[in-house]
Amino acid sequence: MPVAKEKPLTIVIAADTYPPDVNGAAMFCYRLATEMHARGHRVHVLAVRGNKGKTFTEIRDEAIVHRLESHSVPTHEYFRIAFPWEVNKQIDKLLNEIKPDVVHAQSHYMIGQRTIDWAKKNKVRSVATNHFMPENLDPFLPFPRWFKRIVAHNSWKDMGKIFGRANAVTTPTPLAAKAMRERAKLVNVLPLSNGIEAGNYELAPGEQVIKNDYPTILFAGRLAVEKNINELIEALPLMRQVPDAIIEIVGGGEQRSHLEKIADDLQIRDRVRFLGHVSDEELRLAYLRCDVFCQPGTAELQSLVTLEALSASKPVVLANAMALPHLVDEGVNGYMFKPGDREDLARKLDQILSMDPEQRQKFGEAGHHKVLNHAQKKTMDSFEALYRGEVVSTH
Repeated sequence: MPVAKEKPLTIVIAADTYPPDVNGAAMFCYRLATEMHARGHRVHVLAVRGNKGKTFTEIRDEAIVHRLESHSVPTHEYFRIAFPWEVNKQIDKLLNEIKPDVVHAQSHYMIGQRTIDWAKKNKVRSVATNHFMPENLDPFLPFPRWFKRIVAHNSWKDMGKIFGRANAVTTPTPLAAKAMRERAKLVNVLPLSNGIEAGNYELAPGEQVIKNDYPTILFAGRLAVEKNINELIEALPLMRQVPDAIIEIVGGGEQRSHLEKIADDLQIRDRVRFLGHVSDEELRLAYLRCDVFCQPGTAELQSLVTLEALSASKPVVLANAMALPHLVDEGVNGYMFKPGDREDLARKLDQILSMDPEQRQKFGEAGHHKVLNHAQKKTMDSFEALYRGEVVSTH
């Protein structure tokens, strides 16, 4: 007698950031919704709307998305906040109508907080995922450092209180899980990679990618303060062994004009190419045509773009900070550099770009092998199991 297939679930993903926003958390939520929909589940997303106006609902391919009333933040180009006194009743009303089997909050702020509160009150299963450290807010808070420390301390405390009500708590890396245990006093935190479809960034059989005329360093991501892209630009003229290297920068953000000015002042504007926002296929080609990928950011909880570069079999040079060391086997698939040390960064880039192509290919292959531990199917299987109340192991 055939085993009956488990019944589809009604899943609510509570996301403070969601496409068209471009960042790791937004892309994770989109991939999660897409995969759960493909598996036959009914998926709803609660997210802020991208402009002024009342709450509305849109039908997208991956989910029914409920866009909540929100307000712009003067220190960030697209991040928006939802005021509790405006949206809490709307969130409750939507959840009462949707009648979810499980809710999945992507942060302990705003929408996530109310969703977990509703789930606890209504005895609905809840999963909570933390995508960033409270200190990541620093560049966007116009306050003195001593006050920012108080804000961060209180944010960690709130995280512990709010996420402590969830049935399961996850975060992308062991390092983040350790920080949450120590600082938010959360006991059971499951390190669960955001996952990546490694095959998306591999060369197809017979495919050839036109390389640039000069050795190419790639950065992809938001052009934000905490990404430290200025350090990469400032390291370029310090390179000795490969003095003709160029940088391709994919992505947009509030720092672009500042970064362009740095390149102008250093008289290397012709060697720094700002490509802006690009399509998924253009990004894939950027990974495949570069010679090395660099992530100088010091606030990365996982770094999806680094996983994508490793999937494309590219060596990496990463800041020795936060979760990035987990992605580097020193001298095997890339190198780490001391954050803020432009000379060290230049040396590491020189080391990789001065290798012969066969050695660089070996680095790339080692990176590709490493990224298989972050397979998207494994991640999605784990979240689906958590939604059903099953025990999940990361081993």
